[in-house]
Amino acid sequence: MSNQIIHRAETRGFVDHGWLKSYHTFSFAGYHNPERVHFGVLRVLNDDMVSGGMGFGTHPHDNMEIISIPLEGDLEHKDSMGNTTVIRKGDIQVMSAGTGVYHSEYNKNKDEAVKFLQIWIYPNKRNAQPRYGQITMALEDRQNKLQQVLSPDPNDAGVWIHQDAWFHIGNFEEKITATYSIKKENGVYAFVLKGSFLINGEALNTRDGMGIWNTPSFDLIAQQNDSEILLMDVPMQLD
Repeated sequence: MSNQIIHRAETRGFVDHGWLKSYHTFSFAGYHNPERVHFGVLRVLNDDMVSGGMGFGTHPHDNMEIISIPLEGDLEHKDSMGNTTVIRKGDIQVMSAGTGVYHSEYNKNKDEAVKFLQIWIYPNKRNAQPRYGQITMALEDRQNKLQQVLSPDPNDAGVWIHQDAWFHIGNFEEKITATYSIKKENGVYAFVLKGSFLINGEALNTRDGMGIWNTPSFDLIAQQNDSEILLMDVPMQLD
């Protein structure tokens, strides 16, 4: 019998700094919910909207795998490794903070908001050499199927991180079904980017999240056209 937990969109933590509006699925900064600290090695799932020309000034990270997935607009990244890049929808960005890195993130545009997910994963290797990665995925390769965008293997599709984790994104038309086989003894945290899905008999709508574990696989069924979902397949045990 599989285990599952559902986090509805409206139950997430929320902060409004004016220039930043951020929803926190798990405890983060001023939002602390002892029942929602992490899902396995998935530590942070923040749903951010940054106003035009605004952003996060230079700040440090260490010993965390940090993944950014842009949803709308253009996000400019600068870091202490010498990288200056812009990420847009279809791009996946990863930063292995390792022994320590500084970076900043700003909305590249002055006249429109940028929306993106920032995800933190505990690494399986501490004090690694800091590393930056970015890749542009073909959006047509996630139409009515799940497109891998992250894995532990540098030679596999998408970006890679220091953890036995796999991410997939799919965009589905109504009534299309996909089956996902969970890797190893992992669990999956499913996050609906838009639209609605039926998973294990549970209806999930935009920005709802659902954790599933102790099962080899599960089916998801899109309940309307242009429904998009992110699956985060992660170890359930912290090293």
